[in-house]
Parts: sequence; C-alpha cells; structure tokens
Amino acid sequence: MSWPLRPLRALRNLTRFKAPEHLRRRVRPISPEAADELKAQLIQRHSESCGPLPDDEDLANHLHRRLADNRNQVVPWLDDAHSLDGAAVLEIGCGTGSATVALAEQGALVTAIDIDAPSLAIAERRCKLHQVEAEFSLANAAELPEDLSARRFNFIIFFASLEHMTHDERMAAMRHTWQMLPSGGLWCVVETPNRLWYYDHHTAHLDFFMWLSDELAADYVRFSPREDVRRQLAEAENRRLALCRAGRGVSFHEFDLTLGPANQLDVVSSMPLFYRRRDPALRLVWRWSRDYRFEKFLAALCPQLHGGFLQPTLYLIIRKP
Repeated sequence: MSWPLRPLRALRNLTRFKAPEHLRRRVRPISPEAADELKAQLIQRHSESCGPLPDDEDLANHLHRRLADNRNQVVPWLDDAHSLDGAAVLEIGCGTGSATVALAEQGALVTAIDIDAPSLAIAERRCKLHQVEAEFSLANAAELPEDLSARRFNFIIFFASLEHMTHDERMAAMRHTWQMLPSGGLWCVVETPNRLWYYDHHTAHLDFFMWLSDELAADYVRFSPREDVRRQLAEAENRRLALCRAGRGVSFHEFDLTLGPANQLDVVSSMPLFYRRRDPALRLVWRWSRDYRFEKFLAALCPQLHGGFLQPTLYLIIRKP
C-alpha cells in the first residue's frame, strides 16, 4: 500500500454515516428476546436452504448490519428525494425484511414482495417484532399480480434484486414497473453491481468477471476465492441460471432498453455521489483511490451519462416525467 493511502484508509474507517435526527427519532428497536427469536429463525432458514450454519459475519449482516446500513445510509438518501412519511412504497426483493423495517418505521406505506416464501415469512415476523406494519406478497417482479399493477406508488424500489434476475425477467420487471409509475413517481435501484466495473465485488470477487459472457463466467467461476459460490455453481444442474441467481451486473444498457435513453432520464440522485458531496473525508478518500481513476476513465468514454451510472454499485433515484 502506498504511503498516502494509509492515513486515508484510517480516515475512511473513522467516517460514519448518521441519519438526521428526525429520522433517528422514529427508529423502532427490538428487545433482546425478540432479537434472539429472529436470530433463531435466520439460522433455521439458512440451514434449510444452504445446509451448513451461516458464519458469524453472514449472520450479523442479516440480523442487524443491513438494517443499520438501511437506516443510516439508504433511508436518509431516499427521504432527501421525497419524504417517506406517508409515501406508498413498492419494495421489490425484500428478502428477510431489513429494508422493510427501515422504510416502515419512517411512516412509509410499504408493500414488500419477494419470490422466496420462507424469507417473506421472516420479513413479516421481523416487522412484527419491530412493531411496524407492512403488506407482504409472494410475487415475481417480472409478473406482478394485477392488483399490484393497478396500484400507484410514490416509490418503486428494487432492493439488491435486479442483479439476481435472468435477462428476460429483468427486462420485463424494469419495463412494467416503469409503466406502473405515475408522473413524478420515483423509480429506484439500490445496491446493484455495475456491469461496467472492472472488479466483481458481489459474486465471484474476481477482476473483469462481470465483463464475461454468462457461459464463460460459469466456467471461470472455478477461480473464485469464494468457496460457497464455487460449490453452488459446481452443483447446479443449470449453471448459467445459477450464476444469474447468484448475481450478475447491470448497466445503463438495460435502462436504455426499458426506461428510455439513459442520458435523458431524470436522475434525481445517486447515493455514492450524495454522500461524497456531504462528507469531505469520504470525498478525499475516493479521490486517492484506484476506483476514482476508473470512474474518470468511464466518464471520459461516456460523458453523456449521469455519474450515478458510473459507480461501482448502482444506487439511483429516477423521476418519471
């Protein structure tokens, strides 16, 4: 590591996001007993779907870290674009409900969908333990039920879900939800890896992995340092489908094909840019990084695109005209 990066890395570790006071006041904690109940359900769910017990880091992510990240980073960013209090929100890919709680405790009227029934059950129980209300539906975003399609939402949010869809599912889900959104509504993508990025930090943890075709990537994943990903792909009957479910990148090309030309979309905000503008330390760290140099390279190649499409991970709020 070069000398200048040592103090900058230390500075980054000291940088902490903190939600504004009016959002912190609405946080709904749970009791230690409720947390233990939720932990037991998460361990059972993991053992039924994945076999071995989750490691401590994975369990902590599902139990409280993702909730904390959503409360302190994602929710303030969304609320800055449009108040969540009283807003109708369609959350696509709710998983075990970390984001659902973070949205609902701010007064959002959340309708949460997921394709996995056991995860949906945990999400519903998590909300009850936090004493917040949300509506849950077992559904695929590519084929939303008519009753959901006919409703109008202020936010439609894809929470870490676009990257786990097949190409056809993604195209259908993006196109249909954009059509559902009323004028002035906000279409959002949260925590989806950018296919343009040189390093796959999501699935394989390999350089240039997201640039590979699905067929080549399914073979090349054997070099991944992640044993669970290698095993998952090796045991799959359809390795290409398993790779999609594990997570592939998304880029501005899908937006061009479904929402309209990406360079003409009304991008209200990108979360990485949002926080860099507000945090000089974070901005300084970014400017000393290799990722900053790669972002500048992409910007030189695609000067017409909003900077949000050039980040390692896509966090975008787009307003429908």
